[in-house]
Amino acid sequence: MQELVKEFMSQKKFAVVGATDNSQKYGNQIVKNLKGRGYEVYPVNPGLKKVEGLVCYSNLADIPAKVDVVDFVVPPRVTEEILKQCKELGLDRIWLQPGSESEAAMAFCRENNMKVVHSVCVMMS
Repeated sequence: MQELVKEFMSQKKFAVVGATDNSQKYGNQIVKNLKGRGYEVYPVNPGLKKVEGLVCYSNLADIPAKVDVVDFVVPPRVTEEILKQCKELGLDRIWLQPGSESEAAMAFCRENNMKVVHSVCVMMS
């Protein structure tokens, strides 16, 4: 897992699914943390227009660049649905924040040859 974490963190563009404008939530803290470390960050939340001064996208398909890593900060059932979109878009580096993973999500990633980091917070890496 440590090698995978290193590979993911050496990328440039992160989508944060579940980004929020609530500064008390991880979906906001992760956006701030990644942005502060110099990554290109693309917040994804269909209910918001901006997060931390960045344009917020309704879904992964709306992002104008191909992201390197998709970081999930949503409940497992939402993760499972959005992973299908990742597959369609050819996005294969998946970071499941603690609380966003499930057996079904992990199995989907394995079955579709997606690299997956889980049980580790991106802010700790």
